[in-house]
Amino acid sequence: MNFAGPQTSRSAAAQTADLTVVGGAGHVGVPLVLSFAAKGLSVNVNDRNEEALKVLQSGRLPFIEIGANEILTKALAEKKLTFTSRPNEISTKGPVIVTIGTPVDEFLNPVRRVIQDCLDEIVPHLKDGQLIVLRSTIYPGTTEWIDDYFKRAGRKLKIAFCPERIVQGNGIEELRKMPQIVSGTTPEAEEEAAALFAPIVPEIVRVKPMEAEFAKLFNNAYRYIEFAVTNQFYLIAKSAGLDYDNILQAMKHNYPRAKNIPTPGFAAGPCLVKDTMQLLAFARNEFGLGNAAIMVNEGLPLHVVADLKRKYDLSKMTVGLLGMAFKAEIDDTRASLSYKLKNELMSHAREVLTTDPYVTTDPTLLPLDEVIARSDVLIVCTPHRSYKAADLKGKPVVDVWGLLENANVV
Repeated sequence: MNFAGPQTSRSAAAQTADLTVVGGAGHVGVPLVLSFAAKGLSVNVNDRNEEALKVLQSGRLPFIEIGANEILTKALAEKKLTFTSRPNEISTKGPVIVTIGTPVDEFLNPVRRVIQDCLDEIVPHLKDGQLIVLRSTIYPGTTEWIDDYFKRAGRKLKIAFCPERIVQGNGIEELRKMPQIVSGTTPEAEEEAAALFAPIVPEIVRVKPMEAEFAKLFNNAYRYIEFAVTNQFYLIAKSAGLDYDNILQAMKHNYPRAKNIPTPGFAAGPCLVKDTMQLLAFARNEFGLGNAAIMVNEGLPLHVVADLKRKYDLSKMTVGLLGMAFKAEIDDTRASLSYKLKNELMSHAREVLTTDPYVTTDPTLLPLDEVIARSDVLIVCTPHRSYKAADLKGKPVVDVWGLLENANVV
């Protein structure tokens, strides 16, 4: 690969932007882009997804992000956003934030090549001395490896890793309130990264690059293990014929040491299990707690199906799934265990119907009333608040989350 330096001309707006966010129209990029724009910075929103760019440019959001609409409208009116889709349109004036992370392959091993390929595309269009900030989850050691990779290619770039740790759908608010971990492969990279984030976050926490990489993975793996613990408690209580929701309420009532125990449910999404897998790979499959958490959380939908099979002849029944997003009040279905449950049920039930008030990307979804009317048994897959007030017509319902009151829970 030729890393010789900027090769093509750019539009004036793209060239003069204060910073570029690669993947800026995605779930990690949008809260970041709008947070910088709200502070008066001009941002080059660079993304291959031209459809998502068009949506943003029209003043709409490609997904649910609380508090984003007003900021987007203002940023567009003030011409703070430039929308580009090619690597040669990245600004050479300011820092470049890359929101592409490290996925895992079919063997649950990290695929570092994805971030490498992304950087190979953009680096020929950057100037020496520019700051590259890695933003999404990366495998431990990747920041230093990338720094060495470019040095061997004769490029002088500042490399930083500043992980995002925001909650899906509430990123703008959390960026305002939560400290930002900052690391750099040189003091200059660290200092410039800290100065970049200082206007949009309340506090900067400085660590070494590999410490920052582990901090992100440890945060997500810890949350994932917490969910596994409560899911395991749920299964134990259910096997004893008891209501875990009652037990959990008793455990937490005016008892501060138990206040953070989460409710049971489908622990999913694009980060928690993937990051736990990356730690498992780094530890040479010796991360026993992580492995156990994956078995519990990924196995919960299978337990639900097995429990239904013991009670009903599913081959003669229609099952309705309430909620297909991976968590409540959002429209994101990535890695949602609702679909794992659906696939398993399709091997046993006469018919499986699905509904979700937020998801717009699944053409098989039906209106809630129709799913309730046509189903013999219902399963709350995603605890959207709207389901609490829904009239389930007395149908038997599986509610792992403990969301419903006065329902015919089985």
